[in-house]
Amino acid sequence: MALVQGFHFCDEYGEAMIALTAEMQESINNARTSGNPCIVATADRDGTPDLGYIGTMLALNDTSLAYKNRSSGATLVSPGENPKVMVIYRNSETGAGWKFRCTATEYREGPYFDEVNRRLSPTGGDAVHTGAVVVLDIDQVLTLFGELLQEKEPGRRW
Repeated sequence: MALVQGFHFCDEYGEAMIALTAEMQESINNARTSGNPCIVATADRDGTPDLGYIGTMLALNDTSLAYKNRSSGATLVSPGENPKVMVIYRNSETGAGWKFRCTATEYREGPYFDEVNRRLSPTGGDAVHTGAVVVLDIDQVLTLFGELLQEKEPGRRW
């Protein structure tokens, strides 16, 4: 099993995997209240990039992130246009930070939509359940300097 800075590339069967650490999950789940929102980068079909701060980012589980997109396409490119998304989290006070390369899927109803809205409501992050929920299936976790920490599929070109 390969290790980089304490992160595992493979599970007990030698399969590549993503497993967000407790520190990653806690940092992202508290990004809004700590004043360290995630930055999300998207691109359209032609490769035109876009960036946006996302204060409603959640670690949905140990393999995916999720956020609310209330903008109706006004700020970030829709995953339907191009599902490749990059998320950056950095906390300059603690020094914590990572890049996440993800594949996005948008939901306007259903279990993911309901779960993200439920989790955001107590934080004030979403009192009105409008817009869409974007679920980001994490393909790779990197340091802020681009060193690969975890990957779902070894050698996948991004």
